[in-house]
Amino acid sequence: MELVRQALAKISVERIRKHIEELEGVRHPVAAPAALERARAYVSDNLKALGYSIEQHLFLDNGSEFSNVIATRRGRLFPRRRLLVLAHYDTVSNSPGADDNASGVAVLLEIATALSGLSMEKTVQFVAVNLEENADEEVSGSGLRGSRALAARAKEEGWDIEGVLVLESVAFASDSALQTVPAGLPLEVPSQGNFLAAIGNENSKVLLQGFSQSIKRHGAALPVVPLAVPGNGEMFRDTRRSDHAPFWDLGFPAVMLTDTTNFRNPNYHEPSDTLETLNLAFAEKVCRATAGCLLDLAGGVEEREV
Repeated sequence: MELVRQALAKISVERIRKHIEELEGVRHPVAAPAALERARAYVSDNLKALGYSIEQHLFLDNGSEFSNVIATRRGRLFPRRRLLVLAHYDTVSNSPGADDNASGVAVLLEIATALSGLSMEKTVQFVAVNLEENADEEVSGSGLRGSRALAARAKEEGWDIEGVLVLESVAFASDSALQTVPAGLPLEVPSQGNFLAAIGNENSKVLLQGFSQSIKRHGAALPVVPLAVPGNGEMFRDTRRSDHAPFWDLGFPAVMLTDTTNFRNPNYHEPSDTLETLNLAFAEKVCRATAGCLLDLAGGVEEREV
């Protein structure tokens, strides 16, 4: 438990800020392909420097090749059993995407930093996926291409995934932010947008409960509203709008962690989605909570032998 406490104490809001500063800007396969490639390289280089094993998971989309970045720390006792932390690094064509989703990538990198000196019983993977945003920005459901390719590979190769934690826009929050909800959502939600939403499906209830318990265990001081949707979220399409959905569809447990994007943030998919609008203290709490949950799930925390 002491090693876990020490790892969580290393989490730095300044490093989260630096990562967002480095990533901020349009990162899009058509509007800004060079920036999209720089973002991939930035994530890959940072994870490699931390001592993780790096793989560029290549996939084809509309005749072009793209890459997800997979950083792996192999488990000591149960290497086949794995846990994933995932965030997408692309943007829509007109937004610098500080919240959506430089914030998620920054938190992913900071978790990887805090855990870099540790080994766990199970395999931990940090995955930055590409092409989450819709291929046609007017056509809902034409996104998630990188995570769909990754989930298909995981299914084909028989990966034993015990949980996927998806960081989807995690830094817009305040007591003054007006919170709205999708129509028909079977949950009473606070009107203040100062909480993290944790969304799972029927197959992810244990993972969802584990996340909530980890927050209490590690004192992350993070307000959380959990929601388990029926089936794979078909009745509430807005709960499927990120990289957890392909994992749900193929039977893997996954939870989306989110500030709820357009249901709170007026800058969603706009040129105004900039670092200056974000609450980095909130992002740090999300980072601490997610890292604590990951360590609880991975088990057997020890100092890493170099």
